[in-house]
Amino acid sequence: MINFTLSAADRTALDRPIWSALQSGHQQFAIGDELACRYPTDVAPFAAMREASPQAYAALHALLPPGHTAFLCTTEPLAPPASLSVQFAASVSQMVATRLPEAPSDRHEFITLTAEDVPDMLALTALAKPGPFAARTFELGTYLGVRTNGQLVAMAGERMRLAHQVEVSAVCVHPEHRGHGYARDLILTLMQRQIAQGAVPILHTYADNGPAVALYESMGFTGRQTLCFTGLKRV
Repeated sequence: MINFTLSAADRTALDRPIWSALQSGHQQFAIGDELACRYPTDVAPFAAMREASPQAYAALHALLPPGHTAFLCTTEPLAPPASLSVQFAASVSQMVATRLPEAPSDRHEFITLTAEDVPDMLALTALAKPGPFAARTFELGTYLGVRTNGQLVAMAGERMRLAHQVEVSAVCVHPEHRGHGYARDLILTLMQRQIAQGAVPILHTYADNGPAVALYESMGFTGRQTLCFTGLKRV
């Protein structure tokens, strides 16, 4: 039986999820050094620093292409040097599964999405705007989808992979196909798979998105903390 209780090490890892993922479950994607690292730009626009020190900011600056914006997730607001300009700042709620989820309904047939599905995945995420999604984002984990008459109308998948937690992400439904329970069943299916593999599901949503928070709570997630989500552009 999986243990939903977070250890001290788990809490430390979750305080800086991007850094933790790039140091553990997503090491193969990490570009950088012991001060700063990032994902390849065609995988995810995320970066992280070991700590918010002048040396780490310098290392992050060196990692970014000129004019590129990277997104960081931290417990405290960032105060970068002039070489890195804040382009975006928001609060996100980090939610962690604290109990076994209910079983998904048997109304839908989900398919595993692959490289062949990328054009449709990009089109759906561009329309539904669940968050950053790039051409190789699907490589981060398992992505499931629903097709109706050949059209991809709903999807969800896995993004950051820490040592003991896996993030549910890219949950989106085409506006013309909402109301069928796709999002809920996709999330529940992913949660069941993750738990069966010994991982605790986590997710991040904008803190002011009350309906989303309520939905996730109904599926077994509990808000753990509010994090600062910041976009830094190399000047």
